Amino acid sequence: MKLCVILIAVISFTTVKAQTQTEEIKHSTYYYQKKSMFEILPNDEGEIIFLGNSITDGCEWSELFNDLRIKNRGISGDVTGGILDRLTEVVQSKPAKIFIMIGINDLARGRSVQDITTDYNKIVEEILKASEHTELYIQSVLPVNPDFDKFQNHTNKNEEVLKINQNLKDLAKNYNVNYIDLHKLFLSEDNKLDQKYTNDGLHLTAEGYALWKSAIDNYITK
Repeated sequence: MKLCVILIAVISFTTVKAQTQTEEIKHSTYYYQKKSMFEILPNDEGEIIFLGNSITDGCEWSELFNDLRIKNRGISGDVTGGILDRLTEVVQSKPAKIFIMIGINDLARGRSVQDITTDYNKIVEEILKASEHTELYIQSVLPVNPDFDKFQNHTNKNEEVLKINQNLKDLAKNYNVNYIDLHKLFLSEDNKLDQKYTNDGLHLTAEGYALWKSAIDNYITK
């Protein structure tokens, strides 16, 4: 009888441990490092959240805008599912504004435009439900450029990016939230991410972030 009890306990512990390990490897180690940091940082009144992947993560937003209300909640490598898994922390402060850009990493992983759009709907619904007074700004996915021969699973997705952006524009209209078309600002004459703003075809240099800032300045200050 004691042996049976011990065996059941061992099996239960092993099952729980396996489930925990599965949850922990759902995203990258960097994702969990950043997520844990965000969760212990203090919440401030009137926060302006920049939410996204490495393209958001790569900027010093509060310094760029000289505004301490701005919080960078970008995580390199993040996807729509990753955003959903950490929205509780994002909306906990009832932020004044959220600027979101996400989706290119989903495409690089082979996810369909429809699946990404479905996740995006969930993100918007959860934000509006948890923090109804937050002004939500959906920012278009940026163009990419394959000419650098880097991030090849990302930079061959310009056609899919156009489809996602059309869906995001429609989604914003359906939910009566803001849509910001950054995509067109970053295009070169051959409809790729302009080399003036990138050094790898995917991420932005300072010139790119300066352009981004100028495009949304009025939304930050209004």
